[in-house]
Amino acid sequence: MLAWLDEAAAAFAAQVADTPQIVTKHIAGLTFERPVRPGQIIKVYGEVAKVGKTSLTLNMEARRHSVYNGTQRPVVSTQMTFVRVDGDGEAIPISEKVRQKYRDPKDFT
Repeated sequence: MLAWLDEAAAAFAAQVADTPQIVTKHIAGLTFERPVRPGQIIKVYGEVAKVGKTSLTLNMEARRHSVYNGTQRPVVSTQMTFVRVDGDGEAIPISEKVRQKYRDPKDFT
């Protein structure tokens, strides 16, 4: 489950940061709320929590989906941080365009 969450979050982070060169830096504590059994459908959701100079933080949640009644039950949620890197693996800035798009509205007050 953790591998799925990291893979989905990394793909989402790459989309948000507008670059494929992104690496996982930190995964906050996890609590697995419900079991997942083979054959069950898992849906992974994410939202941008913060975009910094070289990193971005996402709120991620995996949910178990029932094909019988359409309900979804949270399985695990966490906050994950990713860093944009260059070819040598060194942190480089996320584009200003991306930082502007996800700027916190409180920054304007």
